[in-house]
Amino acid sequence: MDAKELVIWFQSLGDHAGWITQVFVIVFAALMLDFVQRRLMKRVLLRSEKTRSPWDEALVQSLRRPLSVFIWVIGIAFAATIVQQQTKAGIFEAVEPIRNVGMIVCVAWFLTRLVNNLESNIIKQREIKGKPVDLTTADAIAKLFRISIGITAVLVTMQTLGFSISGVLAFGGIGGIAMGFAAKDLLANFFGGLMIYLDRPFSVGDWVRSPDREIEGTVETIGWRLTRIRTFDKRPLYVPNAVFTSISVENPSRMSNRRIYETIGIRYDDVTKMRAIVDDVKAMLSNHPEIDQTQTLIVNFNAFAPSSVDFFVYTFTKTTNWVYFHEVKQDVLLQITEIITRHGAEIAFPTSTLHMAGPVQVEQGG
Repeated sequence: MDAKELVIWFQSLGDHAGWITQVFVIVFAALMLDFVQRRLMKRVLLRSEKTRSPWDEALVQSLRRPLSVFIWVIGIAFAATIVQQQTKAGIFEAVEPIRNVGMIVCVAWFLTRLVNNLESNIIKQREIKGKPVDLTTADAIAKLFRISIGITAVLVTMQTLGFSISGVLAFGGIGGIAMGFAAKDLLANFFGGLMIYLDRPFSVGDWVRSPDREIEGTVETIGWRLTRIRTFDKRPLYVPNAVFTSISVENPSRMSNRRIYETIGIRYDDVTKMRAIVDDVKAMLSNHPEIDQTQTLIVNFNAFAPSSVDFFVYTFTKTTNWVYFHEVKQDVLLQITEIITRHGAEIAFPTSTLHMAGPVQVEQGG
């Protein structure tokens, strides 16, 4: 480049210096504004963490990143508008719709983050206070809010881009009929999941089983299409939600008590001691600290069995914990064994008595 060309370049640069300076100032202002809001949000977040309300902390956490992107979207769009006015380039005509879509995305992003943070903060706060937490309801409400935000954002975006929402909705109604036939199983699973959220036959963390199907385990997640159950051998079991609308489901996690139902046999030689044994066993259960005295308690002579005379024990423990229940049951059975032994009786086991018609002679070999 010779001196003449360099002078011409500087002159052209001087002609454009005004709008170039404006673009630089706008970008610099966006940079400084983003820096200031980051520092300010950091201080506000530290203050909100010291309060007991889950709302302020969730609001600040949700606002930080979307606000930063929002500032840059507005700043870059403003700078691009100035460039468009000076250069008249056709590509910059897309700046306005892109800016509007970016603003909608930022707002939807903020609202989605707010729902997520509120859900986690409220659950965490209730757990710290020792209050019961219904994870299934909290998850269902959060999912409904997220779906509502997503659908609203899509509709507003389409309206911003010039699409008629009424036409889209009309097309959706016609297309929905066709999609309903094509995806009936998907819709059945969706409404099955909705029924689970409304009726709440089980929640996340519950132990469930079905006598109709080979389904048993702990519920890990309840989605809109599938429910994931962790079986007791630690394998994941994925059950379509539509299945739960047509089968019976037991929820042992919600039982009020656990039952001890045992039949115990003693020898026929000890039948005269049956009444005293039954009375002592009943007295033991009536005074046992882990037996619920408000529930049914039965100890009775029950049957003349082929090899024993039987009595049965029917009672309920206070605990519903599976492991501790077996400890209580073990203690009860051992005390029953001690009572039988104390009365000089014995627990029977299968035996056979052979009656011969005449005397038996045993020949000894010569």
